[in-house]
Amino acid sequence: MGRLITHLRHVDLAVPDFDGQRDFYAGVWGLTEVASDTGLSFLAAVGSPEQYIVRLRKDAEKRLDLVAFGAQTPADVDALAQRLRTAGVTLVSEPGGLDTPGGGYGFRFFDLDGRTIEVSADVAVRAHRKVEERESVPVRLSHVVLNSPDLAATRAWYEEHLDFALSDTLSSPHMGDVMHFMRCNPQHHSLAIARGPHTSLHHISFEMRGIDEYLRGSGRLIRSGAKLVWGPGRHLAGDNTFSYFLDPHGNTVEYTTELERLDEDTWHPSVHDFSQPEVTDQWGTANPMNEFVARESFNDVDRGVFVAPPV
Repeated sequence: MGRLITHLRHVDLAVPDFDGQRDFYAGVWGLTEVASDTGLSFLAAVGSPEQYIVRLRKDAEKRLDLVAFGAQTPADVDALAQRLRTAGVTLVSEPGGLDTPGGGYGFRFFDLDGRTIEVSADVAVRAHRKVEERESVPVRLSHVVLNSPDLAATRAWYEEHLDFALSDTLSSPHMGDVMHFMRCNPQHHSLAIARGPHTSLHHISFEMRGIDEYLRGSGRLIRSGAKLVWGPGRHLAGDNTFSYFLDPHGNTVEYTTELERLDEDTWHPSVHDFSQPEVTDQWGTANPMNEFVARESFNDVDRGVFVAPPV
């Protein structure tokens, strides 16, 4: 059976300070609120056909609610659900109609670390447009990185059950492997798994139009007083630019651009030694990667592990 997952759709967060979080994403970060309900906000990127790329939900506890991926057809959704069921993976919901913006057909399940994952097909395409030159707002969702206490096991789970392929690995002589970049299409990574002390969100990344727009957006965030964790710089693995900031609840969010697209037939994964400065930042413009920078991305212990979100 070929790969059933096609791409990353959206990442959903729950937070106590809903209004502050909403103001950040719909304001300085540059997303557009397209739908809202009591304690729920759906935020889209102007350049993306996805109905929304971030959902915010008001909750007493901060958590990662959901990571959602797309599939080509309802039949693929059913096939994946059957495959996971047979493998003993816990399904949170059976395949059926979705009542989120754009509808569609999908289901939810827990991954190895207890995160809730959704896979859906037939979601209506949102009217979107080309992002203009110098327009420094996200074009689309780029990728999500998840912290796992068992890096190798989580990588193997995504390879076995969801057909993700390994693109590259970050490692160092004294720490061993710390990050696996995983793909579900020719984009270098839609998902990466980072070695963390606990299960949590590492960061959410947003694709900008180009280098100029990426830098303008980074500058706007710096001027807004948002905390710049790391950047601006350019990674070696994936060849993409990076500026990492903290949202009001301490989740790390990234502006990026020019993430590599691979020829999947010929690509061979490399192991990059991140103790070499040019691996973490080819340009040498970012602040040095150190334990303080790394710690910001560990995030808080996720309270949503093996607990499905209420909506």
